[in-house]
Amino acid sequence: MSSHSATTTSTIPSLEESLVQSLPKTVYYIPNFISSAEEAQLLREIVSQPKPKWTILTHRRLQTHPSALTKNNVLLAAPLPPWLESIVPRMQQLKIWDNAPHKKPNHVLINEYNPGEGIMPHEDGGAYFGCVATVSLGASIVLDLYSKHTNADSGESGEAEAGAQKSTRFPKWRILQEPRSLLITTHDMYTDHLHGIQNITVDEDLNETTVANWTLLGDKEVFSTGRYERQTRTSLTYRDVIKVSNVGKLFGGRK
Repeated sequence: MSSHSATTTSTIPSLEESLVQSLPKTVYYIPNFISSAEEAQLLREIVSQPKPKWTILTHRRLQTHPSALTKNNVLLAAPLPPWLESIVPRMQQLKIWDNAPHKKPNHVLINEYNPGEGIMPHEDGGAYFGCVATVSLGASIVLDLYSKHTNADSGESGEAEAGAQKSTRFPKWRILQEPRSLLITTHDMYTDHLHGIQNITVDEDLNETTVANWTLLGDKEVFSTGRYERQTRTSLTYRDVIKVSNVGKLFGGRK
């Protein structure tokens, strides 16, 4: 049984140790990236947000911080809330943002999935620097990965309405995301593949041959039966939006 204590600057594994070797470039998985206490605090902050902060979709609901992008994929300059910023320095220790325009994430998308909810295969698109860091809260879930095809479903930045129907496509790979884990997607896996979550209540056929990151899991015993009954899972997706503008500059005002 694995510990639920968070990684620290001294104990955080290297990217080389966290590489999902069976996938194209480049995916990293770190279990127990945050502690149970941090997870509980983040969930409290999320549910305490005012109702207008939530966008309700057919098969999930979401929040965007500090705000949604404009129709031109521009982010209005504003800091992330302190409770979302709190784990950013730990991510920066991995140096995954060193080549990003702002050297750190400036946007967080929060998705809440209840059992039976999901999102169709999609790509995040060109509004962001090619690195996505996702922290999972509350429960485990399987992320499906697909090769990109011209007729594939897509949703810019993952905010488009999706998941209303079960995908008829078969995933090429599957990643199991445990609560408190960090999943980092970069390079070819970011640009040349789609990702989605099936709208099912049970993830099945979970084992070392079907789950790409099986050897990196924090607690394989949870999945020893090969199946996992879903519970409510919340994801924090950290990205660096390339185009940022202050409000006055965006609308032609003076500084």
